[in-house]
Amino acid sequence: MSELRLAEPLWLLMTVPLLLATVIAMRGERRGAVLYSSVRLLESLPVTLAQRVKRWLPWLRFAGMLLVIVALARPQHGLKDFQIQTEGISIVMCIDRSGSMQALDFTLDGNRVDRLEAVKAVFHDFVAGNGQLPGRPDDQIGLVSFGGFAEAKAPLTLDHGALLDVLETVNIAQPVYDRSGDVINLRFLDEERATAIGDAVALAVERLRDSRATSKVIILLSDGENTAGAIEPGDAAKAAESFGIKIYSIGVGTTGMAPFKMMDPFGREQLVSQPVQLDEATLKLLADTTHGRYFNAKDTNALEDVYHDIDRLEKTQLEGRLYTEYRELFPWWLLPGLAFIVTELTLCCTRFRSLP
Repeated sequence: MSELRLAEPLWLLMTVPLLLATVIAMRGERRGAVLYSSVRLLESLPVTLAQRVKRWLPWLRFAGMLLVIVALARPQHGLKDFQIQTEGISIVMCIDRSGSMQALDFTLDGNRVDRLEAVKAVFHDFVAGNGQLPGRPDDQIGLVSFGGFAEAKAPLTLDHGALLDVLETVNIAQPVYDRSGDVINLRFLDEERATAIGDAVALAVERLRDSRATSKVIILLSDGENTAGAIEPGDAAKAAESFGIKIYSIGVGTTGMAPFKMMDPFGREQLVSQPVQLDEATLKLLADTTHGRYFNAKDTNALEDVYHDIDRLEKTQLEGRLYTEYRELFPWWLLPGLAFIVTELTLCCTRFRSLP
């Protein structure tokens, strides 16, 4: 319900010295202005309207100063009250950037895209919201990407704009050619296009373990088998479970054949089907060990549905607060107060000026 309040009520303490100063000023004005042998002759003179008005001038100044003090106390009017229920969790997104994520079996807006681009687009909507996904403005979200090794791309943060900027830097390693057309980073390319799921989960656990959030979640998106890294996925899952962290694992794509963009000997791009393997057993193990869930996203729509499910599952109410939107009312007190003061000073210097 709407209400009135003073944002700076301590200013009202100035009314006490103001009242004392006004009383002292009025007593000081009761003095003889002209030396006269006897005032008996003046007692019979009538009291004029100007004399009556002059007696109240100090109170006009007092009223003006009082209104200014009230304005300094910042009166405010509550326009509306609304209840905010903040719901937030700590989430680390683990995104696979291995070579198999180049498979062009997803679509966005009717255009064929690789799996990584689809994952990034839906992750963007999950964080920022769109027409269907509400977004996660109250969640602290971090980002880990992994191929042959895991890399912490962003810490837990509420600055989702910066997080999404970092997301755009997650890319699949590409070959670098020399002048003769040979790949000069072949060793690095083979390592980077592997899949270190266990290392990625372990790094995400390290990011989440000190979080004070009631609910801590890892969302792992991968389309391949664990083929690299120093930590086994099962051991990483046990570490997550010990810290109360749940893993929602998402298998991107399916096992079978998928189209990949390749270059023919003449430098022309063409789509070539290659086998891909989705290790659902490992992804289910991660989810089951930590009391989470496993999802399979075969296309972009299925991926969006997975985020809808996670959005419904992971809501932790932190606290509820009552907020009121206030409108400042001090001009309604300040302007009349200044008008009273200026009027009193003008009258004292003109019509009611005292001599000597």
